[in-house]
Amino acid sequence: MTGSAKGPSVLIVGTGFGGIGTAIELKRAGFTDFTILESAAEPGGVWRDNTYPGAACDIPSPLYSFSFEPNPRWPKRFSHQPDILAYLRRVIAKYGLEPHIRYHREVTAAAFDEDRGLWRVETGTGETFEANVFVPAVGQLSRPVLPDIPNRESFAGDAFHSARWDHGVDLTGKRVAVIGTGASAVQFVPELRKRAQHVTVFQRTPPYVMAKSDPSYRRWQHWLFEHLPPTQLLGRLRIFLLAEYATYAMTRHPALAKMFELRTAQLRRRHIKDRELRAKLTPAYPLGCKRILFTNDYLPALAQPNVDVETRRIAEITEKGVRVEGGTEIEADVLVYGTGFAATQFLGRMEVRGLGGRSLDDEWSGGARAYLGMTVPGFPNLFCVYGPNTNLGAGSIIYMIERQARYIRQAVERLSRPGVSYVDVRPEVEERYDREVQGRLGRSVWSACTSWYRQADGRVTTNWPGLVTEYDRRTRRFDVADYRVA
Repeated sequence: MTGSAKGPSVLIVGTGFGGIGTAIELKRAGFTDFTILESAAEPGGVWRDNTYPGAACDIPSPLYSFSFEPNPRWPKRFSHQPDILAYLRRVIAKYGLEPHIRYHREVTAAAFDEDRGLWRVETGTGETFEANVFVPAVGQLSRPVLPDIPNRESFAGDAFHSARWDHGVDLTGKRVAVIGTGASAVQFVPELRKRAQHVTVFQRTPPYVMAKSDPSYRRWQHWLFEHLPPTQLLGRLRIFLLAEYATYAMTRHPALAKMFELRTAQLRRRHIKDRELRAKLTPAYPLGCKRILFTNDYLPALAQPNVDVETRRIAEITEKGVRVEGGTEIEADVLVYGTGFAATQFLGRMEVRGLGGRSLDDEWSGGARAYLGMTVPGFPNLFCVYGPNTNLGAGSIIYMIERQARYIRQAVERLSRPGVSYVDVRPEVEERYDREVQGRLGRSVWSACTSWYRQADGRVTTNWPGLVTEYDRRTRRFDVADYRVA
């Protein structure tokens, strides 16, 4: 892979929505010299890996899908994991991407050869790939994190992370301890309660929970979406506008967010009659500071007699269960960790080196940063997808991915011109951009509490500070003046 008459060669890492969306954008523009490296045996990213009971998307499917490839036959408004994975596989087949994918190729290292204008990428199999353009599309939510709790390995029963669900463990009649109350836990806890004898949910901080309108689509609606596509497009537009309004409320006008807080309080009063439990489930931080969770089942599940919510700090894991502060040991047969992902480690375990052998780990030692979330000075022709500061507090990340894919395609077009070896974003451009983004984030709700959006020093490395329409505008054109061209 060293380029061809059809344009520069491109190496993409990952077969989730980011990698697939970028590949389709390139192929639709006539660039076919690309390869996609995938560490697993099949495509899908997070929708391949997260198979826990109740796994679903918290963004409605008409918006959580490619704009150029609507699916008129989503079974529900908020689709479940098998349906999203099936959609992604259909898209891969339709656009003929399978021949471009190399499975069981986990990228371990990548280095830029300045003399040749090529990225040299090494995999765990010992193979080496070369390409003009390197596109890591591994996402922010692909590497599960286990909590740093003393004696975690001492537990004698079955234990696993929700993103690595062990379906061989029979939970029927078992005592299950769930550590974590994030977006995954609010989906699998209601399902666990139906099977287990008892579920103890260990909660550090309560999430804001909102109800979701999640009807199943009927046959006549499927017919309408298929034969009159604008009807589905209108639904997508409505969801899009609601998400932009929620973002505006959280970033620009906190008073508007009070309306959402009132709705979450009403929901707690409706489902949680016990005042002590309701107090445990009432957040003491501004709405939006942590991810807002959409579910109709979580609060009713917590009110059931076979579910307890434990808010005392975990002191250690024991052979028989979990010991909390004060010395009380809560016994369990199974431990399930719903403790999220290494969201601020954007390239996982890859060792990436740019001009002069500089290390991206060193460049990001104070926190990941990239111009428009994609490019880093000193790392030519490297474009991250779903990179630093491109996550959303509301809305569909696929919208952001499509804008990034468009930008990368324009960069590839520039690189296809005679005499152009690489483009390297100017340090002053990236520095000015980062100051602006961090300044805005410092005044936003995402700086008001501790969450996976932030590093320990308070820097927000994950979220985009504005509306997605702003990101669309700022990435609409690849401005070569922002780059050093060689």
